Amino acid sequence: MKKILSYKRLWLLAFAPAAFLLSYIASRYPAFAEWYAITVYPVLSKSVNFVTSLVPFSIAELLIALLIIGIVIYLIACIVKIIKGKGSRGKLLFLSLITPVCLASVLYFVFVLDCGINYSRYPFAQTSGLDVRPSSKAELAALCSTLGDKVNVLRKEVKTDGKSVMELNSGNIYETAKKAQTAFDKVHQQYPLLLAGYGRPKPVISSRLMSWCNITGVFFPFTFEANVNVDVPSYSIPATMCHELSHLRGYMREDEANFIGYLACENSDDPDFQYSGDMLAFIYTYNALSAADGGAAGKVYEKLSDGVKRDLANDYAYWEQFEGPVAVAASAVNDSYLKANKQEDGVKSYGRMVDLLLAESRTKKEQPPKQATAP
Repeated sequence: MKKILSYKRLWLLAFAPAAFLLSYIASRYPAFAEWYAITVYPVLSKSVNFVTSLVPFSIAELLIALLIIGIVIYLIACIVKIIKGKGSRGKLLFLSLITPVCLASVLYFVFVLDCGINYSRYPFAQTSGLDVRPSSKAELAALCSTLGDKVNVLRKEVKTDGKSVMELNSGNIYETAKKAQTAFDKVHQQYPLLLAGYGRPKPVISSRLMSWCNITGVFFPFTFEANVNVDVPSYSIPATMCHELSHLRGYMREDEANFIGYLACENSDDPDFQYSGDMLAFIYTYNALSAADGGAAGKVYEKLSDGVKRDLANDYAYWEQFEGPVAVAASAVNDSYLKANKQEDGVKSYGRMVDLLLAESRTKKEQPPKQATAP
């Protein structure tokens, strides 16, 4: 036992219980999590994000590639050492196992500081004054119909490719990323907690691989980067960029990130972003209405323009090609991750965005009309 305790690296294991303690405190005291999210987290995230934003490519993607290579090299080196280390194989095996465990302990502590605590902060609806409450099917149908009308109008303003499917007007994905950054800086004026001053989302080179895993974007807390799959159908890219930028601003719950991403798109001056955000909102609302009243949902769908239907069909065809065991496994991992971070419904938590959309719609209706000013 004394020999085991003599290994200097073992002290790194203390980071794991420290991380668990922080997570526990945050889950029991949301006020602490909210305080951390609006005081400590912005300083930490903006500082690191400023550095990682100095390069246009995803540092996270590079680190993950290096990690995979490093794991392979480490395993080979450990196996060789154990084979050659006659008389001390037990010690070498222990060291080979404890080193990655110590590393995992440190990384978990960093993860909790970088974003884990934020999972327990106050709901965005509470801090932004949105009244989330049960809604009738009539309210849901009305919202779905309104969103359907909006995407029909916006679809006329976007660019299309040779197959009459929406494509980004910019033609340069980095220009689209810049517009996403601008959209968030603008929405800050209406929602002060959605801080301005962060960098742009970053396109991922291995986007096709992300699609095989059914992943459209990833917030990497160790570099504070919003990474985006740019191989997906164009209409979804602006909303995905804004979704990941929501995580960067400390909102980790998926339903909230979807809604905040929608808000950013709504406040953008760019038709691509407006269309993308409203399409995101429409799809979630339509799916909810389909489950509640299939007939009403069918009537809304019939009113969609041919262009919108074409974009939806193209999206379905794109993702259908990736169905298989890899996508299923990736979804299971994502589900476990969400549940481990206080989102008990797992991937189903994405659907809660509809409640926020209904609350926003209700708030707009309840606001008094603006008074005309005298000339």
